[in-house]
Amino acid sequence: MDLGISGRVAMVAAASKGIGFAAAKRLVDEGVRVSICSRTEHSLKDAIEALGPAAVGSVCDVTNESDIERWFRQSNESLGQVDILVTNTGGPPAGKLDALTDAQWRQGFESTVLNIVRLVRIVTPSMIDSRWGRVVHVTSLVAFEPNPNLPISTTLRSGIRGLTRLQSDELAPHGITVNSVLPGHTKTDRQAHLAKLHNGTEEDYYRSVASSVPLRRMAEANEVGDAIAFLCSERASYISGVSLLVDGGMTRAF
Repeated sequence: MDLGISGRVAMVAAASKGIGFAAAKRLVDEGVRVSICSRTEHSLKDAIEALGPAAVGSVCDVTNESDIERWFRQSNESLGQVDILVTNTGGPPAGKLDALTDAQWRQGFESTVLNIVRLVRIVTPSMIDSRWGRVVHVTSLVAFEPNPNLPISTTLRSGIRGLTRLQSDELAPHGITVNSVLPGHTKTDRQAHLAKLHNGTEEDYYRSVASSVPLRRMAEANEVGDAIAFLCSERASYISGVSLLVDGGMTRAF
């Protein structure tokens, strides 16, 4: 299915691997020119090589406002006006509620919420001028299903559901849609990290996770990337303010 976005320009945050990379790859396949960012030069270089000539990249820590501003300027200079923004970041610190420090909560807020606020504030004015834009936030199913091992993520991702709706209300009159994608258990480095916190072996963890999903398997990153790309497309022109679960039917909330 042609998504109708060939020739558009996208910024995809934290896209050197995992879900971010999968989203960037899907957009490139649709003819979108993509600017990605990563915290490390090495992983950025590998990702750009894999994405091909339609992609450029910048070293950027999305918790740093000046880094975000520089990435945006470089994206405009290299590719032109940005039409699509995909916000994404690694998950905040995991751990039991009573074991997490104030510093970890602050770091989680910076990386999970404030980066979204800053990116949207910086990138959307040009979308408003052109009367077209797509914003997609990559969050997590814990926004619907609290996880006792991910209290920071659970708290902040729930807030992003509200933020998504507020941003949609503000930007929809200007032709800009704002949505969130909430992945379930996906084969990424984040899952490998969570497996290490598990009391049993990594194999036991992955087996337990798969058995908890109605589809009886974890998602591949490209399956989440497909959902992100769809929400970035012309085909999704009347979808805004939605928090879309991509979790294999795992979430019980409705």
